[in-house]
Amino acid sequence: MIPRASQVSVVLSVLSFASSFAAEPTRDYPTRVATVTSTPGCVAFWDFVQREPAGAHRFTAHVPAGATNTFPLEAGNYIHDYWGEGREATYADFPLLGRGPFGEAIRIRQETDASFRPLLFVPRARLHDSPIDLKGANQSVTVVVWAIRESGNHALAGIWHEGTDLKQNETAGIKKVERGQRQYALFAGLNKAGSACGHVSENGASSFLNKYALHKSNSADVSPTVPADSPAAVLDASWQCFAMTYNHATHELTGWLNGKSGDRWLENPKSDTLIKSAYNAWLQGRLQRVPGLQPGEDPAFPADQFYNPPEEELVSSKILSESADERVELREFRYTRLKVTLRRGANGAFTETDRDLVALRLNPWWFSHDSLYTPANDGTGGPFTIGRVIHSGRSVGFTGWIGGVAIFNRALGADELARLAALSANTLPTR
Repeated sequence: MIPRASQVSVVLSVLSFASSFAAEPTRDYPTRVATVTSTPGCVAFWDFVQREPAGAHRFTAHVPAGATNTFPLEAGNYIHDYWGEGREATYADFPLLGRGPFGEAIRIRQETDASFRPLLFVPRARLHDSPIDLKGANQSVTVVVWAIRESGNHALAGIWHEGTDLKQNETAGIKKVERGQRQYALFAGLNKAGSACGHVSENGASSFLNKYALHKSNSADVSPTVPADSPAAVLDASWQCFAMTYNHATHELTGWLNGKSGDRWLENPKSDTLIKSAYNAWLQGRLQRVPGLQPGEDPAFPADQFYNPPEEELVSSKILSESADERVELREFRYTRLKVTLRRGANGAFTETDRDLVALRLNPWWFSHDSLYTPANDGTGGPFTIGRVIHSGRSVGFTGWIGGVAIFNRALGADELARLAALSANTLPTR
């Protein structure tokens, strides 16, 4: 039997512990959830704790008061659905961690079976015209995902069906061919692995005559890779807050990691494997504005795919070289850096004779359209997916833990994203 004095001491210690726990709201599940759901514009938040009370007990989203669609998540294997290969996926294919920023997390594994690419999803039929079906003109969006990245650089969450119509080895024998149905999504880096990569599309398909969609941003900071089977203490300290915002008023798409965006530029975009398509779209737009057919101009290049960010306000200018007859300047604008050549005329004044795009800003990225892809209710819209997206490549993609996914119908500000990122600091066990 514990002595009475010791019993009092134990009770006081427990009360003291309880008091300190209550005084630290970042460790409190309801408060943590409220931090997300009370942020203006939150339309859905999956924490992998809340489930249906009966039936299949699928994961459901916290939604605004009065909303009836809680977006329960289905388990699927898109290789089975589109190629007719492999087995169907179940919730058993998403191991649970038993802890996380909100008390639980799902694992996206490094699958070795090429016919098995499981994902969680809300079918299009259950989301079309719903609050998460963010599309059309004057529409902003924010996606926030709390995750631990084990490997990969692909999709975390969003409406981003990349299509299964690309002609490549992986699509041989495919049974269900569909064009791209992209709207918005957050990735774990893509061309800058580990960054928070935002992606939006105006047409659901490709950009700049490339086979891929290329309107994307990359945060300056990069997340580390952490083995998914690391000890609990290591995992608890490894949560990252990935986020993307698209602000329709400014046309800016921005990647944020742990509440910070940062500047990221790509030097010499003309030589980049993918972004050279954006370079050509910039060049074609510039050449088209010059009277007459110019050397290098493609008259068949579609005007809606030109890429010409605003270049009216000069940020800085630097003289690279100068002679009596010629001066070369490096001019920086908000989204571009240009090498501008000027020659002295007979009147003694310098006149621009050439300009070239030598650097392109990747964060924030300027989105050149006024509207996000708006699918009709005819099967041309994609599902909302978590962990993977449907695509022709069939690659493994991101692997690791996902502990929360939140969607907002507006572009959150830096202070709001910092507050959401702070939820990564501590973890909760499953209630």
